[in-house]
Amino acid sequence: MVINQQIYHVKGLKYIIRSADTSDADELSHLRVQLDGETENLDREPGEGYMDESDFEKLIQRDTERKRNLFLVASVHNEIVGFSRCEGNELKRFTHKVEFGVCVAKECWGYGIGKELLQQSILWAHSAGMKKMTLNVLETNKKAIDLYTKFGFEIEGVLKNDKLLSDGKFYSTVVMGRFNE
Repeated sequence: MVINQQIYHVKGLKYIIRSADTSDADELSHLRVQLDGETENLDREPGEGYMDESDFEKLIQRDTERKRNLFLVASVHNEIVGFSRCEGNELKRFTHKVEFGVCVAKECWGYGIGKELLQQSILWAHSAGMKKMTLNVLETNKKAIDLYTKFGFEIEGVLKNDKLLSDGKFYSTVVMGRFNE
């Protein structure tokens, strides 16, 4: 699915949120490796689950064609600094919901980019008739949990000792959901 481009001005930074295009594939491949190395809030270590340009082209094409999927990018000065995805399921019992994920380059934290990617995804989900959005977040990522809560997500459960991080300790994953009435 595709949305209309949105322009934002926050704290002196201009950024654009738009649907991903296959021409973004190479840049997204490099960005994903960078983002995985900037925080342990994501699921992967740098380079794990590597997706090359071709992999991203296929993913973007599929997300563009499917009415239950949405792939958004955020760019600053024509450089992609973050992205989000909503991925639906074709199984009939799950066609009412999408899973949301987001990541933003550390240098661009604090400008509301993640918040706007989330907000655009919620608007799209509502207009596409999706009744539920779900997401997972690391228990220590309090800012994200607070943000999701402000946008109507509720904690639905906790996966205890779900991730082993670089400090050798186990951390839980918080499962959150938002239901559109």
